[in-house]
Amino acid sequence: MSETSAPASPRLGRAEQATDYAQAGFGQELLPGERPALVLVDPARAYIDTDCALYAGVEENVEAMRALLASARAAGIPVIVTEVRLRRDGADAGIFFRKAGTLKAFCEGSPFGEFIDGLAPLPDELLVTKKYASAFFGTSLNSYLTSLRIDTVFLAGLSTSGCVRATALDTMQHGFIPIVVEEAVGDRDPAIHHANLFDMQQKMAEVWSLARTQEFLGRLTAPSTDG
Repeated sequence: MSETSAPASPRLGRAEQATDYAQAGFGQELLPGERPALVLVDPARAYIDTDCALYAGVEENVEAMRALLASARAAGIPVIVTEVRLRRDGADAGIFFRKAGTLKAFCEGSPFGEFIDGLAPLPDELLVTKKYASAFFGTSLNSYLTSLRIDTVFLAGLSTSGCVRATALDTMQHGFIPIVVEEAVGDRDPAIHHANLFDMQQKMAEVWSLARTQEFLGRLTAPSTDG
């Protein structure tokens, strides 16, 4: 993650902030393992449709998601895509729905919960339907990754400060190495986006560029399709 991605605090400039966190012991490096997977978090139409209150202006990030997804598929690693689907009254999302009323975009019958073109899971990829922010909460994701002996999870999707961050935290807490792909996540406010990337890098995950991620995936050998 570039130093310019770290937001300046009222107390410290960017360089001083990075030094301060390092001196406190944050930001220790997590090395990827040998069995990675990609979790693409909520690539929903809501975030790129200007008719939706959740529109976030993340079209460039969506293009990066498409490129990352293509690289993951070419490498033959497991791909998991999540969606949010709620009852019309939002009761299955409880307090989360009461706090974030814009979640009505994901209620039954809303077109905004549909996948962005090119980011829907293929038939042999796992679709995880969730009700809350983390892709792990109330789902079978942990069991699925464990059954495949996954040790590293690349994370992309929307939004950086919400469901991506919640999923990164739970990825770490379930014992997998989380790697957030910087260009392939996005948020409605660039300052919030960069602040959360910086904080995740310091406390729970690695933040890699798309280029670094693709280079890593390119070194993997896709499973043979012969006999």
